[in-house]
Amino acid sequence: MPPSSKSGSDLRRLVIVESPAKAKTIAGYLGPGYTVEASIGHIRDLPSKETRDKLTDEQRSSPWANLGVDVDHDFQPFYVISEGKDAHIAKLRKLVRESDELLLATDEDREGEAIAQHLVAALKPKIPYRRMVFHEITKDAIQGALHDLRDINGELVEAQEARRVLDRLYGFEVSPVLWRKIAGGTSAGRVQSVTTRLVVERERERIAFKPAAYWDLTAVFDTDKPTDDPRTMGARLLSVDGARVAQGRDFGSDGQLNRDGVLHLDAEAAAALAAGLNGQPFTVASIDRKPYRRSPSAPFRTTTLQQEAGRKLGFSTQRTMSVAQKLYENGFITYMRTDSVTLSETAINAARSQVRELYGADFLPEKARTYASKVKNAQEAHEAIRPSGNTFRTPAKAGLTGDEFRLYELIWKRTVASQMKDATGSSVSIKVAGTSTDGRRAEFSASGKVITFHGFMKAYVEGSDDPDAQLDDQDRRLPDVAEGQSLRAAELSAEDHSTKPPARYTEASLIEELEKREIGRPSTYATFISTIQDRGYVFKKGTALVPTFLAFSVVGLLEKHFGDLVDYEFTAHMEEDLDRIARGEAERVPYLANFYLGDGGLKEQIAGKLNEIDARETNTFAIGENIALRNGKYGPYIEKYDDEGNSLARANVPEGTLPDELTVEAAEELLARPSGDFELGVDPETGYRIIGRNGRFGPYVTEVLPDDVPKTGKNAVKPRISSLFKTMDLETIDLATALRLLTLPRVVGKDPESGEEITAQDGRYGPYLKKGTDSRSLSSQEQIFDITLDEALAIYAQPKQFGRRGSAKPPLREFGLDPTNEKPVVAKEGRFGPYITDGETNVTVPRGTTVEELTVEQALNLLAEKRAKGPAVKKTAKKTAAKKTAAKKTATAKKTTAAKKTTEKKTATAKKTAADNPAE
Repeated sequence: MPPSSKSGSDLRRLVIVESPAKAKTIAGYLGPGYTVEASIGHIRDLPSKETRDKLTDEQRSSPWANLGVDVDHDFQPFYVISEGKDAHIAKLRKLVRESDELLLATDEDREGEAIAQHLVAALKPKIPYRRMVFHEITKDAIQGALHDLRDINGELVEAQEARRVLDRLYGFEVSPVLWRKIAGGTSAGRVQSVTTRLVVERERERIAFKPAAYWDLTAVFDTDKPTDDPRTMGARLLSVDGARVAQGRDFGSDGQLNRDGVLHLDAEAAAALAAGLNGQPFTVASIDRKPYRRSPSAPFRTTTLQQEAGRKLGFSTQRTMSVAQKLYENGFITYMRTDSVTLSETAINAARSQVRELYGADFLPEKARTYASKVKNAQEAHEAIRPSGNTFRTPAKAGLTGDEFRLYELIWKRTVASQMKDATGSSVSIKVAGTSTDGRRAEFSASGKVITFHGFMKAYVEGSDDPDAQLDDQDRRLPDVAEGQSLRAAELSAEDHSTKPPARYTEASLIEELEKREIGRPSTYATFISTIQDRGYVFKKGTALVPTFLAFSVVGLLEKHFGDLVDYEFTAHMEEDLDRIARGEAERVPYLANFYLGDGGLKEQIAGKLNEIDARETNTFAIGENIALRNGKYGPYIEKYDDEGNSLARANVPEGTLPDELTVEAAEELLARPSGDFELGVDPETGYRIIGRNGRFGPYVTEVLPDDVPKTGKNAVKPRISSLFKTMDLETIDLATALRLLTLPRVVGKDPESGEEITAQDGRYGPYLKKGTDSRSLSSQEQIFDITLDEALAIYAQPKQFGRRGSAKPPLREFGLDPTNEKPVVAKEGRFGPYITDGETNVTVPRGTTVEELTVEQALNLLAEKRAKGPAVKKTAKKTAAKKTAAKKTATAKKTTAAKKTTEKKTATAKKTAADNPAE
């Protein structure tokens, strides 16, 4: 498009970015003559079920209409305007007509380049348009970008389009196989499926793991010199008569020693050795001193930021990227999707200036530090994630709060530390030897470290995925001893150990593994990790990612029948091929043709697979002899069968069961629980059968409605149902008790003052009374049936205690002030266990963790995550005005019915979305 004939000062320029927040910030940096508008994300995409009606008549008649990609004509995508974007596109077109020049200022990565091209295709501008790029939103960066405009990069657009089409081919071809053979709503994806396989494989390793028991000795040696500081040191048994004592690393996953020449101590041998060494003299056998030096880590790129925010702040990858997006759009940090660790000269100078100002010249190296990315095909933005601007705002002066403050502080510290001197000191290893009463020589080892100059550690220390690891900035001081010096064993004891299965992935360690294997793009990891949780393939236990039994079925099917598609090397090579297209070294169409239609291509692999795949086999996993887990329509269950395969017993698997804990013993226990219907009798008032059942959420009683009672439609009748009290059991409950349960909630009476009805009922958090919106707890479930109106009124006459009975108890532990709101954070004992609170926000202490084990940082992170979720949204029912004519009431009723039907239809459509639009 030729340049406008108007002079620069008279031009009306339209700048389009992705988000409204970004538009607002940039608008403040541009003078008159500029209109800044947001595209609000993607504006065109391949058709989904909701947008398929936007296809042209010619496209709808194509055999590839459902796929949305014309395979016969060079894999041409059938792009349509995204759902809900038509009105916004009309607004943008109007703005284009009122402008003299269009500047496409979408993000400076492949996706941003593709959005720019989609904007051109959708808006069809008849005015000049150029690409405007920047990696930080500051006045200088925005003004500078206006003088460095360029054309849209066709190679980046081609590469992004190749990815989009490839993912559509993969998802739309493979997902239907999963629907037919496993369950509706399941899906396959190029990176999603491989990510799920990693999590499943780790759980398989845990299931196959056999722990090994081993023993060693620990000792505390004392110099017996009061002037020594310290005078004691802890040590662990290293060897006996020159043979190294076995440690956990010497055992394989099968529980057997996998190294020769090591001594495996059992309980008896360890106890005997400890007894033989007790009271014996010890001497310092050797001292090995070495200089210690540690260099700072490189500035953040996308994946290292996600990992470190997970370790230090407890953030999920999605939360990290969401907060980083806000910081970027509001001008606090540079672009957050980048593979680069490079800092610009301006950024280096800003960091060095702050080192000198805040820490002193002694902490500043003579030459600036430079870093090079170790990521293959590093691309996207061209600088690391850092504070924006020519001078960095310190966290205290940035004016941020909450998550934004904490993430900005992390980025600022890492950036500044990257330009500081190394930490230096010394490390020492001391060996102490002694001879037991039976003549065996035992050698113990102790190691220490002293940092004499902290260097960059004054600003920042990297975290660790190992909760037992000691951070680098912590000293381990040992006594100043000499070789041959005598020491006394102040303590000597035998300790038992057991090898542990490989740790489950956390989000941080999974990202690290994906990057190491060169699978996918770092900028998309957060999305995929979120997707595999949303799809029901993975759930979280604390920070660990646990695969569901559904994930085992999906991964098993793909491994057996589509091995290449979930092969790690194959997926990494696909990523390399797509990068070659981005670099202009390969072409999109030949690559897609080979992937889809070539020899052994996707189309050939899919053909005939439906007939080959045995659905029952795919969804069955052996647990023990004649016991298997099966994934059924309503969830996983255990089945016991005879030698001919005939079913003998079944039992549902409780929700949240960990796969590696479903042992033969656990399965037998589930099968031993009562199952089926417990006939309790007939309700004398209704004549309906009353039965008891074991459900996924516990035992309950219900009534069986006759066949002629409508169970669906406008006049549908729902059977009464009630959970058993904790003190009840299906095997002992009688008809009378069941009928009493089915009467709940029980009406206790009416408040004589207000006329409001008081009911007694059982809820998620226990038994309670309810009067209007005022609820009061009861002390036991039995009170629901026994409490009188006078007793209920007496409870309501007392001040509401908000879950506490009696006077407030003192806190279990104090954690200090929360840095975000300066309020004291404490641990308290609640009705459902201990919880952390700052007086406004409460969060339960995670199961399996004690209050004593929690660190201050963990407590603050738990509160921050709870705050980030926000308060629960309450649905408010609209009250209908009391004074309405009969005719109006009838009309309202008809509208209500229609509205309900519409809602039901929308709900049904929403449920089908997963099946109609598989994750790609």
